Amino acid sequence: MDAKTLKTIFEIGETIAVEFKRCGNGIENDVYETVCSFLNRFGGDLFMGVLDDGTVLGIPERAASDMVKNFISSISNPAFLTPTVYLVPEILKYRGKTIIHVHVPPSAEVHSYKRVIYDRVDDADVKVTATAQIAQMYIRKQEIFTERKIYPYVQAEDLRLDLLPRLRRMAENNSGQNHPWNGMTDEELLRSAHLYGKDRMTGQQGFNLAAVMLLGKDDLIMDVVPAYVTDALLKRENVDRYDDREIIKTNLVESYERLMEFGRKHLPDKFFLEGDQRKSLRSIITREMIANTLIHREYTSTYQAKFVIERECMYVENANRATQTAVITLDNLEPNPKNPIIASFFRNIGYADQLGSGVRNLFKYSRYYSGREPEFVEGDIFRILVPLGGETEEIGSTTQSTTQSTTQSTTQSATQSTTRSDQWEQIKAVMAVIRQNPEFSQRQVAEQLGLNPNTVKYYFRKLQEQGQLKRMGSSRKGKWILEE
Repeated sequence: MDAKTLKTIFEIGETIAVEFKRCGNGIENDVYETVCSFLNRFGGDLFMGVLDDGTVLGIPERAASDMVKNFISSISNPAFLTPTVYLVPEILKYRGKTIIHVHVPPSAEVHSYKRVIYDRVDDADVKVTATAQIAQMYIRKQEIFTERKIYPYVQAEDLRLDLLPRLRRMAENNSGQNHPWNGMTDEELLRSAHLYGKDRMTGQQGFNLAAVMLLGKDDLIMDVVPAYVTDALLKRENVDRYDDREIIKTNLVESYERLMEFGRKHLPDKFFLEGDQRKSLRSIITREMIANTLIHREYTSTYQAKFVIERECMYVENANRATQTAVITLDNLEPNPKNPIIASFFRNIGYADQLGSGVRNLFKYSRYYSGREPEFVEGDIFRILVPLGGETEEIGSTTQSTTQSTTQSTTQSATQSTTRSDQWEQIKAVMAVIRQNPEFSQRQVAEQLGLNPNTVKYYFRKLQEQGQLKRMGSSRKGKWILEE
């Protein structure tokens, strides 16, 4: 690792994959806690001889070799780290000072230090004690798709086979030609869709979790995944509770339809032309959000999935088998199938498109719907947020209908102007709080101003994109700097 790379790391500060330790009096327990949390998450780089803010103090050069030996001895001792690991610390020189760098790769196992499991959350090492959290860590480490789990005692009569005629018609309409399902018996269709299979490790045969979730009767689903639920909430007026709510515990086919109906009930649908065809922006956006949360959910988790419509945004959340913690953009999009059997079934009946197309569609059509981009956050909880309100963009061949009356146009223009004015006042208020309290987190700013945290997060991101706001130091001990 060269000096330029080190300089960049120290300037950026601590992250989910970077940790600094002073180690002024030798290696202490918190170093091994970080090693444990890196192993349990996505790996990372540990630097000894560096303060939390990235200042390099260094360690005594004569002590470096002994520190490395002690470190290797400790991580190889099952009384301390379980399971043990083999890591190679590197003694480096940076601006005349000695530091130790350890690269920790992600592990395929769940590790504990002194019988305590640690996980990496943002730039902190967190003790994990709750059974559900520990279970989620094991799910993340699995190299199999849990949708393939075989349930040998599930029978055909436990499934909603009455849905198959309609699903055949949907598949044919979606393909635009005679679909293979039309010439199959029910049993052949289920096998063709990989809903009935064989576990090549145990030899068990039967219906799998994908079959249970897609076509299972409600009592079967509750027996197999008792925590399964999708909570649809409208929170415009009564934000502390809800204005409308639907708790959905049925199969994924009908869950999709009920969630789409919830969106139609509570969301406006702006007039939109693409070329010479009218399209429903509401249907496009809710389809992608709802299909994503149903297709890519980790169904063995107890986390309750949500579809929430608020005044300024709507979002979905679901348990996820994360491969990274990141904000997903079009530039770093790497489609990663979580439940390929369920995804394929949804594509056949027209509820979803090819992997990755949903993200691109949401980025494209969200701009038309609200004038702003959606947010995708990958982690143990996967989240898609789409802004609501604001000014829509007029891009390409998209135009407002010429049949709209002058009164409607005037009213719409005034509404958009008011929205822009309100936003600017809120942004100025956010900037004022930052000037007075540069160490405040985004959530603290939101609480002080009484604004939605997602709205404040959006304002922070826009200020950073425009070069008006910068972050110095780590997320815990850093501060915000406004460029006047």
